[in-house]
Amino acid sequence: MSFPKINLHIHSNYSDGKQSINQIIDKAIKLELDYIAITDHFTNSWKAWVSTLNNNETISKYLEEISSYQRYLINNDKHLTLLKGIEVDLASSEQFLKEFIQLDKYDLVLLEYLQSYEVVAFLKNLINYWKKSITNLSDFPILGLAHFDPSYFVYGNLDTLMNFLKKYNIYFEFNSSYPSFYSRKNELFFEKLMQYKIPVAIGCDSHRLFNLNDIEEPFEMIKYYNLEKNLEILLKTLKFKKLV
Repeated sequence: MSFPKINLHIHSNYSDGKQSINQIIDKAIKLELDYIAITDHFTNSWKAWVSTLNNNETISKYLEEISSYQRYLINNDKHLTLLKGIEVDLASSEQFLKEFIQLDKYDLVLLEYLQSYEVVAFLKNLINYWKKSITNLSDFPILGLAHFDPSYFVYGNLDTLMNFLKKYNIYFEFNSSYPSFYSRKNELFFEKLMQYKIPVAIGCDSHRLFNLNDIEEPFEMIKYYNLEKNLEILLKTLKFKKLV
């Protein structure tokens, strides 16, 4: 694989993952991954039980733990870049999302359950609110769609969706845990991604160590849909993202 090895969707035991952040990082180093993101769940919807990140104290502890490992990796010249992430359930209440999410604390935010244009409108208003709350927009995190199912949109006005993703620089995730989402039935969607130059990334939705490196099939599908340049857009953003 000529591209860096990335997995930007990993859960630890702060939510429903089975391993600690330390165990994940040790395994990622052994696997010679280049970029990983810890993206534990943030939700107060029906699935609130999956996460401990529901109060300021635990969220602060989570962010500081990841930051400490970022410093460790940098100070010890480890060949691994770690991103502070979170997976935001868009079915959560607006008040909950606004109260506890400080976007400038994160390097990457995954957006879960974008399944209708009503949710697109909700997300647009939420992102604009978040932007107003950040003094320096250079601190705004990378945004991505977590295991996004194109079939919710592929028979509608895809240009409206693409313009939204383009405006807010939101990437599409090729997720090895959801291979049906990048099947040929959604080929028109991927043609639009290429046309609009929407970034793409790879995530495994890893909850255990055994699939941290399940990146080959998503990468092959990126090549199949001729989206290597879209991946390069994302990689350039990762390269220049300032990490603490």
